[in-house]
Amino acid sequence: MSESETRPAVETSEEVEILAPGTIVAIVDPLCGWCWGAAPALARIEAAGLPLVVLASGLFIGDRPMTPEFADYAWKNDRRIAELTGQVFSEVYREKVLGDFETKFDSGPATLALATVQLRAPAKALAVLHALQAARWVDGRNVVDEATCAAVLRETGIAEDVVEAFLAEEDGAIDLLNQRAALARELMSAVGARGVPTVLRVTHMGIEPVEPRAIFEDVDGLVARLVPAAGNA
Repeated sequence: MSESETRPAVETSEEVEILAPGTIVAIVDPLCGWCWGAAPALARIEAAGLPLVVLASGLFIGDRPMTPEFADYAWKNDRRIAELTGQVFSEVYREKVLGDFETKFDSGPATLALATVQLRAPAKALAVLHALQAARWVDGRNVVDEATCAAVLRETGIAEDVVEAFLAEEDGAIDLLNQRAALARELMSAVGARGVPTVLRVTHMGIEPVEPRAIFEDVDGLVARLVPAAGNA
């Protein structure tokens, strides 16, 4: 069996829905700069009416300290992404986020915020992901902080009961976070992907990775190819 024909050995009902032919699966982490670079492509895919599912991989969940060395590495990488994609990585982000050595590099709060929305208001999931990303890289807000994530949810029009569920670390949202992270890792392993973002197209034959360069450099062509392909999935 080829990698493109590989599927998880045990599928939950949600995984069956996610792996329905025609679905586009985007595997991301809210603190991944390249995932912010891919935001226009994901927005276009959703706007084209293609079924899009976001899986947060949990890649940057942890308590890694923000250090001058890491901040310098991140900024150099961010500049490359900005040049390639046109996405904004602002000076205020460099100053207030990368320059805050009292904080951590931890996508846990933002990932849980996304998972809570996916559980309770799934139609707004991509908008919330992009709002969290813009809050960080454009506005220079530190979304490693739960209160900041909650504020972003409110600003994105998420109902207060959903925000409260996030702040309370609702069990259902934590379960969804863990399930989707596990599925993300399994799918990445199946296609030999080593990082995020990884974008996959599900077909009747299995799972096909989308060419990474197209996500950043040829969004129009990518969407044009995916739309007719969806009818033949």
